[in-house]
Amino acid sequence: MTAQEFWVFGYGSLLWRPGFEYVERRLATLEGFARSFCMYSYHYRGTEETPGLVLALDPHEGAACHGVGFRVAEERAGETLAYLRERELVSYAYLEERHPVRFHDGGEAEALCYIINREHEQYAGGLDLAAQAEIIARAEGGMGRNDEYLWNTVAHLEELGIRDAELEELAERVKAATRA
Repeated sequence: MTAQEFWVFGYGSLLWRPGFEYVERRLATLEGFARSFCMYSYHYRGTEETPGLVLALDPHEGAACHGVGFRVAEERAGETLAYLRERELVSYAYLEERHPVRFHDGGEAEALCYIINREHEQYAGGLDLAAQAEIIARAEGGMGRNDEYLWNTVAHLEELGIRDAELEELAERVKAATRA
């Protein structure tokens, strides 16, 4: 089977650190999933002893996640897919799936998405914002402090003109916790 061009849906760190070459970037919406700090991080933003939290796409009826679609050229498809699998499937807490995304400027395409595996031990669904803020304010892992991950995501969503009220409230709670 030959590699073909494909789309990748970015909603968290892929917004500010995609790590791969792309030929097009478009604002997009993925229906049926919420952007959520619902995955414990033992590798990148926390440790086994002090887990952090990272974003994942969590299936929720009626939800919609606004992010970015990245189009990967055919000649970069194989290396990009290998890179994404190494980055995103480090513990297999994500499921690699393809779902339709709707572009804000019109049209749609099927995109590669990394969805939380609710059966995985790293699933942290159901934590309220206070619990999330407490974890994010103190955790640090191999890729840095957990709060930096949150700040980068919120800043890049703002740059793109995407509002995420829950993430903005979480950011305020983490700022308050880190000042205390």
